[in-house]
Amino acid sequence: MTQKHTWQLPVASRAAVRRANRELITTDPRGTVLVLLTTSLAAATGLAAPWLIGRIVNHVEADGADTSTVDMLAFAIVGAAIAHVVLTRFAHYLAHRFAERSLARLREEFVDRTLALPTSVVERAGTGDLMARTTGDIAVVGGALRDAAPEVFVGALQTLFILGAVFLLDPVLGLCAATGVGALWFTGRWYVRRARDGYLAEGSANSEMSETLAATADGARTVEAFGLQRRRVRAGDRSVAEAHRTRVYTLFLRCVLFPQVDFSYMLSTCVVLVAGGLLYTNGQATLGAVVSAALYSMQLVDPVNRVLMWVENLQRSSASLARLKGVAEAGTEVPPGGHPRDDRLEVTGVHYAYHASYRDVLHGVDLSVRPGERLAIVGPSGAGKSTLGRLLAGVDRPRAGTVSVGGVPVADLAPEELRRRIVLVTQEHHVFIGTVRDNLAIAAPAATDADLLGALAAVDAEWVHTLPAGLGTELGAGGLALDAAQAQQLALARVVLVDPHTVILDEATALLDPATARQAERAMGAVLAGRTVIAIAHRLHTAHYADRVAVMADGRITELGNHHQLVEAGGEYARLWRSWHGA
Repeated sequence: MTQKHTWQLPVASRAAVRRANRELITTDPRGTVLVLLTTSLAAATGLAAPWLIGRIVNHVEADGADTSTVDMLAFAIVGAAIAHVVLTRFAHYLAHRFAERSLARLREEFVDRTLALPTSVVERAGTGDLMARTTGDIAVVGGALRDAAPEVFVGALQTLFILGAVFLLDPVLGLCAATGVGALWFTGRWYVRRARDGYLAEGSANSEMSETLAATADGARTVEAFGLQRRRVRAGDRSVAEAHRTRVYTLFLRCVLFPQVDFSYMLSTCVVLVAGGLLYTNGQATLGAVVSAALYSMQLVDPVNRVLMWVENLQRSSASLARLKGVAEAGTEVPPGGHPRDDRLEVTGVHYAYHASYRDVLHGVDLSVRPGERLAIVGPSGAGKSTLGRLLAGVDRPRAGTVSVGGVPVADLAPEELRRRIVLVTQEHHVFIGTVRDNLAIAAPAATDADLLGALAAVDAEWVHTLPAGLGTELGAGGLALDAAQAQQLALARVVLVDPHTVILDEATALLDPATARQAERAMGAVLAGRTVIAIAHRLHTAHYADRVAVMADGRITELGNHHQLVEAGGEYARLWRSWHGA
């Protein structure tokens, strides 16, 4: 069986989405007023033509011989049409600019909140859900803000103005014109009740599908090596089938909505014409009023059609906005904080499991690390070394027991305080797209170029002086590609800039070849001087030079002492040492 992700990032409530929509409007009051004003003027000028045509009809019926008035009214119709086109285009322009500003704020907020997520939350959610929100949901909300929201706003305002104009002509004809809109209200209410949940389910299924396909692609070699092709294909088929099922449901909703729209258009116009004919024959309405009302009811087609054409996009956008805003609710617990009295690390009775339903991978671990000490943690794969390192770095919180620094639980420290005190360096040294300066400024935004060059010099990264633009040289895709040793030196320079008192090295040179690893270890020597160092080691020569060595097996510390003591004791460490030396 394939393992299915049981946890995804939260989804914001309806109330939170309504607040977010209000914030998008109220944070730019000047833009809101300009859009409202120009849209109202555009809608008002659009009402002129049917009313003037009605005046022409009445004039011709009363005095067909006088054409001067007809000519004047015709010129007025042309002028109103030109004004309507100009004002409508200007209103759309302002609405699109307003939407782009709102989208920019939303994107910046989403990026800030995503970067602030605890590492444990990101790992627990998996890459598929977060990537689906970062790409798909942002694109849906962006499209709604750029296109759907302006179109719906303009269309809704024009619809209200047109209905108001018909009521002013004749209240009875106004009621007739509103029959089609009233019929749409019931269908729209039915649709809106179901659309949000339908699109949320579709978004969740797309996230699960992305996660499944990404996991299969990332592990392609493992899948091939162990003959897991059929199993992964079945997992992919299940996730694709669920995504297809949810998409078919939302398609069903649209198939109910849009035919009702076409029927409502015909209903409104037919009722106005029949009722208008009866009123005219009974002398209760002029022919011009009936013609104007019929034109107005036909004019309803365009704005109502635009509103309903985009309302589906708005419902999809509402679901996407709920998923974007939900990211802020993941890991929102504010750490209690605290001020450690010193730099001593204490691990007391720690038990840890990766999930509440899983068995513990750490069992009653006790450890004390003195300030300035160099501690090596060794043991076979799966012994719990990296898990203990993550707890010491505050990435995860123990299920039972405490991991503290200076008497304060590490996981309770505020993020800024934690980064200032403890840094975890893993075997993955990421180089971000941007300049060398950008890559270093992540660790110290206020650092000067002299500070950045000093940090690179501390890790023996002399290659920076050979770059064509120095600190301004572009790295990553389309720029300079750093080799493994240079990427690690860049990561270590970040550590120098952060200047923590404790550095945890989780097999930091495991992916490097021996020559490159020795070069990297020389660079680390300068960085680690005077700091507390906890090295999770796979090469035992690291343990040989440590002040103490902790040996782990099956989630427990089985031996603790310096290299010579443990070799003389003849235990697990001595066996590992002899095996490593080929003895």
